[in-house]
Amino acid sequence: YLWDIVRNTVKYGDNFLELVVDIDNIKKGVQRIKILNPNFIYRVEDEFGYLNNFLQEIPSKNDWTTYGGTGPSLEDNRLIVLDPGQIVHFRLHTSDPTHYPYGKSVASAARSIYKSLKMMEDAMLIYRLTRAPERRIFYIDTGSLPSTKAEMHIKNQMDKFKKSKMFNRNTGNIEETYNALAADEDFYIAVNGKNSGTKIETLPGADNLGEVDDVKYFRDKLLAALKIPKDYIVEKDQAPDRKANLSQLDVKFARVIVRIQKSVEIGLEIIAQRH
Repeated sequence: YLWDIVRNTVKYGDNFLELVVDIDNIKKGVQRIKILNPNFIYRVEDEFGYLNNFLQEIPSKNDWTTYGGTGPSLEDNRLIVLDPGQIVHFRLHTSDPTHYPYGKSVASAARSIYKSLKMMEDAMLIYRLTRAPERRIFYIDTGSLPSTKAEMHIKNQMDKFKKSKMFNRNTGNIEETYNALAADEDFYIAVNGKNSGTKIETLPGADNLGEVDDVKYFRDKLLAALKIPKDYIVEKDQAPDRKANLSQLDVKFARVIVRIQKSVEIGLEIIAQRH
């Protein structure tokens, strides 16, 4: 379970383990461990900061927002009191009152940056989908038709392009279905005159789809918030062996890893001592 323990501790800032023992034969020590959902576990401390016990909330119908963010009541019968000896609390210690007495996630400083990066990527994707396809301009020669009849003539020409024929196997008839792509992407313009005739021109799609500097800007901010060295991300002009030894690329990142390892070691020592 060590991989899940470390991952949850880094992701959420803390992780709760329940030590399962055999009541009939306590000398066997810890039989197995059970990873608990941190959304339903509460750490209870007194006014001096000493641990009293843990509370486990019983969710109703898999509802993760039972208390609406107001916190549980100690007299609520939906809470199970757990002995401190049952639970091992892995946490990244912090004095931040927003996260205490729980740990502070490594990604807490990167949440807003990650949301900005995700919105920027979505905006880039939407722009590529809407601007990348080629569009066509239909110049329809209306000749000497009056304006009302010219509009009807253009509408008839549009319906020919906007509707596609298909066979309906249920009725056995040929039906015309609406083609939404042609209506949104193409333009129809009425022209008249001696040198003007019916013709079709193609408008090219967006030609700046390769510019992703704004996305790279937020990506660099995200890496800086997570303290991941930029050289670890392999670029085109970098050799693949650059990320072989991560501790040599950035000493700060190596120190962050050491602090996380020490926090995990505290929990592992508690499990060994209780066993």
